[in-house]
Amino acid sequence: MKPNRLFWLAFAMSLALSCSVETTSAQDKPSSEIGTLDPEMAQPKPSADGLVWYDVTTWDVEGRILPDQERLRWFDRLPASAQQSVTSNVWNLSRHSAGMMVRFKTDATNIHVHYKLLSANLAMQHMPATGVSGIDLYARDENGNWRWVQVTRPNSQEVKTVLAKDIAPGDREFAAYLPLYNGIDSLSIGVPAGSHFQTLAPRSKPIVFYGTSITHGACASRPGMVHTAILGRRFDHPVVNLGFSGNGKMHQAVGEYLVQIDAAVYVIDCLPNMNAKMVDERCVPLVNQIRAAKPDTPIVLVEDRRNTNSWILPARDAHHTANHDALKQAFKRLTDDGVEQLYYVPGDELYGTDGDGATDGSHASDLGFYRQADVFEPILRAAIN
Repeated sequence: MKPNRLFWLAFAMSLALSCSVETTSAQDKPSSEIGTLDPEMAQPKPSADGLVWYDVTTWDVEGRILPDQERLRWFDRLPASAQQSVTSNVWNLSRHSAGMMVRFKTDATNIHVHYKLLSANLAMQHMPATGVSGIDLYARDENGNWRWVQVTRPNSQEVKTVLAKDIAPGDREFAAYLPLYNGIDSLSIGVPAGSHFQTLAPRSKPIVFYGTSITHGACASRPGMVHTAILGRRFDHPVVNLGFSGNGKMHQAVGEYLVQIDAAVYVIDCLPNMNAKMVDERCVPLVNQIRAAKPDTPIVLVEDRRNTNSWILPARDAHHTANHDALKQAFKRLTDDGVEQLYYVPGDELYGTDGDGATDGSHASDLGFYRQADVFEPILRAAIN
């Protein structure tokens, strides 16, 4: 065989072996890494500001259910099909990014963020812009615990800013919570050129919360301070927040989307938007709807919190008592019918007992959310275990 033929034969064999090794390596990747962006192969080029910007939509966020279904906007909480089935209020509120959280690892000492908000209404009378429209950053410390880092302070519909600077050196995991009462049109994370950056895919089997404005996040000072987010960090577990302000009413149309989620546990926390008659009519059908589709997934029913001033408002206090009684009766009917894996959270101490857990008597302050997480935690831990 001539020397040039030997050369090309050796080259072809080497190329085939190389392709075979690369294919095997990709297939053998751990499942936790599948869907992550390879920082060596796909790193964007630095922009004029010396930063490398990573579009969050290239690797997905936690809290965005059914990602394979068509959406009108990428950051909507519900798929496009829900527009025709849920109420118009629920649909409009589903455009908010409440509960969504993006994870990544980097050794950058400065982390930037560039995002565009759906609404120019950046704050509310009883809730600051940091909670309504802010991006809230956490990081794991050396012991693996989630610790707060910084939050944006938006003053316009488009925000481009350094989120955290002069960070201690080290490659660590970060989590950025998205706005609670505003939507996101686009979101990118920026780090200085040359920094290591690894995207982290969403984790599976979330804790799914279906509820009201309180679940939605009113009135946390930051997105990371809602009880759903606090519990997500305590359990180190993904969370889905389907809180719809004023419109969490145990709708079976929402139930159609709940049952499509591969959940670790469902938390039904709708009573603050309901009265006793509605609870009596809707609770059992919703639980049966979920149980028919998910025979083994735990379901947690939650009494409504008492308004922190209801001790001096007899009519309001009676409303809470009637709601609680109706939910207890529904729980009894369900358990008597043989429904298993059903759990119950009493509401009288969700905000504490001193009257200081709310901003306006109804909606939780950061203190109220923290206390609420304390009440939820042991019951959720028993349900998940």
